[in-house]
Amino acid sequence: MRILFAEDKFTSSRAILSALKKAGFAADLARSGQNTIELLRHYDYGLAIITMTLADMDGYTILNTLRTFKITTPVIILSNIDTPDAKIRAFTLGADDYLAEPFESAELIARVQAILRRSNGYAHPIAQVGALTLNLNNHTVTVANRPIHLTGKEFAILELLVLRKGIAQTKETFLNHLYGGRDEPDIKIIDVFICKLRKKLQTVGAEDLISTVWGRGYILHDPQAQPQTPPMPAPLMPSLAHRPRLPEPAMLQAVGD
Repeated sequence: MRILFAEDKFTSSRAILSALKKAGFAADLARSGQNTIELLRHYDYGLAIITMTLADMDGYTILNTLRTFKITTPVIILSNIDTPDAKIRAFTLGADDYLAEPFESAELIARVQAILRRSNGYAHPIAQVGALTLNLNNHTVTVANRPIHLTGKEFAILELLVLRKGIAQTKETFLNHLYGGRDEPDIKIIDVFICKLRKKLQTVGAEDLISTVWGRGYILHDPQAQPQTPPMPAPLMPSLAHRPRLPEPAMLQAVGD
């Protein structure tokens, strides 16, 4: 999942970007409010972390502009103002969370993970599809309790498929998920990642989870959500009026003396 971090102070940006990378997130840095708005308008991010005091505009203005443009990307505001009024104003303008400084990087990461889970319909960090278990917090995958070692890109692809299981995802969607629309390689790289992911799933007996949708992309199926076969209708008994008439028994003819 790709994250945009808006901060114009070098020390703060380096520390938080390092924490995000350590937690397994890909992150881009915006150094102004205008740059933040433009990036969120043109690229697909899972979440934005915005510092309240950027040089060209404050966090409130950025929030208001984003929501005016109908940009629904979840936003966490970082601020050195820890008052109820400041928090209420941020939430009213569309913030999803507000974290007052000073704070621990671990707390910020936990809030990021929680918002990303909820925005994808998961209240719990563990997502399960059949025998496959995916931990959205520590980026681990197991099948029937057998661990699978995935690269960051492989996990990101599987994460997207699990979060949108049953829905075909285009190769363009995968590219956007992996690279956020920036510095994208050739689209054929998605086929390479899927091939490697399938081979790793095959080693633990889960090779049938990912299917190709020709002309569209790929889809992950839930083995427990197979369509039920409708019951066979009971055979119709013919009505009495339409039953074939049985022949009358032959009458015995008396023989005279």
